[in-house]
Amino acid sequence: MKGENISKTNKNSNMKDFWTEKESKKINKKRIIILTIIILIIIAFSIISIIYIKNKNARDWIDKNLLQKEKTQNNLPSIEIEDSENSNIFAFNKYIGILNKNEFKIYENTGREEKNLTIEITKPLFASNNKYLAIAEEKGQKVYLISDKDIVWETEIEGNISQITVNKNGYVAITIVDTIHKTVISMYDNKGNPMFDTYLSSTRVVATSISDNNKYLALAEIDTSGTIIQSNVKIISIDAGKEDPENSIKKIYTGENNDLITNIKYQDKNILVCMYTDKITTIKEDETIETVQDYKNKKVSFSAIELQNTSITVEEQSSGLFTADSVVNIINSNDKSKAFYTAGSVTKEIYTSNNIIALNLGSEVEFINTNGWLVKRYTAEQEITSIVLSDSIAGIVYRDKIEIINV
Repeated sequence: MKGENISKTNKNSNMKDFWTEKESKKINKKRIIILTIIILIIIAFSIISIIYIKNKNARDWIDKNLLQKEKTQNNLPSIEIEDSENSNIFAFNKYIGILNKNEFKIYENTGREEKNLTIEITKPLFASNNKYLAIAEEKGQKVYLISDKDIVWETEIEGNISQITVNKNGYVAITIVDTIHKTVISMYDNKGNPMFDTYLSSTRVVATSISDNNKYLALAEIDTSGTIIQSNVKIISIDAGKEDPENSIKKIYTGENNDLITNIKYQDKNILVCMYTDKITTIKEDETIETVQDYKNKKVSFSAIELQNTSITVEEQSSGLFTADSVVNIINSNDKSKAFYTAGSVTKEIYTSNNIIALNLGSEVEFINTNGWLVKRYTAEQEITSIVLSDSIAGIVYRDKIEIINV
């Protein structure tokens, strides 16, 4: 009997081992099949990626048929415009706003009206950054700051406003002219509290920018009082300006003789990018200056620095007897890495916002990112005359409507 029990136990044990082995083999087969499928997907994806990068015809086909990047007129959400002559249109954050007769209507990306604000401005100056939109009356006194879809503050200043800028935290700098001083720069925090004024007696300010860390206000100045044009970049400490505005200048960078500065912009890592008529330079926090683009002897039709961490130039290059391409040179402001994009037509206008660049090619608009890749392509039935752009939405403006593209 004892031997029988041992025999039965061995038999049961053998059966258990048999089924365990069979189950293990099934699991292993499943794992092998799953692993094989994953490897095949990775290989297929890698092959498609290489073809996409290397082959333009294949890339165009994939963009159009698989990625749905091609958009055409009359096949998009739109906003009707009742009074185009008196409508001021601007894209900011994820919205398109229309200011007309003191009404600022804000629309989302399906064309639905989200909000209607009272903005007592007739001839607006717009400046946006992140979720903030600053609106000022050109040659007037009124200023508003909007966050998302709501008015955060409004004020009136003395003198006439010529420029306005806002950083991503809602700090605002207002350039004022026609006072006893040649130029006055007024700083406000994101609650609308006045911080300090900077007075300039002999120079004209062409651009201002506020660093993302709220520490610095940069001014691009031009002095034309002498026989030689002198461009300067003045860095003001905001903390020092609150305590002692007259002694708040941190550094002045003097340009070379006859250098003409046209714009400045604080980008990521508080790098100040300075655009001149024939070059683009950067000033880093350690005060080092570097030329990132020099186009003195190139056929550059457009340049821009209103981006997150890059500067761009658009250069015309002949592609035939009567044709030319537009080559977009994109250079990272931090490490000088480069990207390129070629459009097969002459660019009429460019628009930039954060990481998006829009090229108006006449009856077509190509939206690209700062990595040099196509984001969307829009084809119209007529010449495109006006575009509004933020980093997530674009509007193609016609006489009676605005067509909306998500970028």
